[in-house]
Amino acid sequence: MSASLAFVFPGQGSQSLGMLAEHGAQHALIRDTFDEASEALGYDLWALTQEGPEQRLNETDKTQPAILTASIALWRLWLADGGARPAFVAGHSLGEYSALVAAGAIAFSDAVKLVERRGQLMQQAVPAGQGGMAAILGLEDADVLAACAEAAQGDVVSAVNFNAPGQVVIAGSAAAVERAIEACKARGAKRAMPLPVSVPSHCALMRPAAEQFAEAVNALSWQMPQIALVQNVSAAVPADLDTLKRDLLAQLYSPVRWVESVQFLAEQGIAELAECGPGKVLAGLNKRCVKGINTHNLDTPDAFVAARAALV
Repeated sequence: MSASLAFVFPGQGSQSLGMLAEHGAQHALIRDTFDEASEALGYDLWALTQEGPEQRLNETDKTQPAILTASIALWRLWLADGGARPAFVAGHSLGEYSALVAAGAIAFSDAVKLVERRGQLMQQAVPAGQGGMAAILGLEDADVLAACAEAAQGDVVSAVNFNAPGQVVIAGSAAAVERAIEACKARGAKRAMPLPVSVPSHCALMRPAAEQFAEAVNALSWQMPQIALVQNVSAAVPADLDTLKRDLLAQLYSPVRWVESVQFLAEQGIAELAECGPGKVLAGLNKRCVKGINTHNLDTPDAFVAARAALV
């Protein structure tokens, strides 16, 4: 185990058509992991990620299993290649489920079905077109919170992802998000832009989904994580399984405290992060959360080899 290494797992928005194609061509382990997921889901997940249609891949109940599977495929490849085990794991939103699998808290095949169910319940909680999310850039957290409070007017809109200093995502009912965008611009935001998502994640509109999701979570067999896991809701390591499950359910309607999570890792002596999944979204955020922390990507064979050489 490397005491200065943590693995971080990306969330929705990191998917793309053709993700992990080069890895899949070189390593049977990648395709085997996707085959295992496909068996659990009842459709060919590798074909969907490689051939699309992109619109279907971007439906939340397809996106979530796809990103989790890609992330766990890379995690398995890392371990099979003799890569160092990290001292901590954390995941951004959906990525927390990848982290749970990596830490041995739940079985991969269970997690694939669990996040598919999570996506279905999230989509059902708010009919398409009634919710929205927006990224607010260049505004202090306190100003974003004030703008949301002003814009709510009886509707739901709140800050839901504290991704990096000066980068906060808001979510809620479509009309309230529109009002909050204008309120953030009036307060001097550099940019305030709607996000192309079908579900307003991590806000109070997701509470009914969490209540239904509890049944699926409690039906699974859980173990205490074998690697310390930092949760989104608390930006801390849970003391026991009851706390872990409670905060996992609360994550559906509570903010993702990513800045504090990365800062917590740095305080524990973590100097190197490996972004274990498709894309490079977290690498961009992490360096703004903590100066001097390095994030290595694993999503292409070249990047993987470079990370293996750097993280001995």
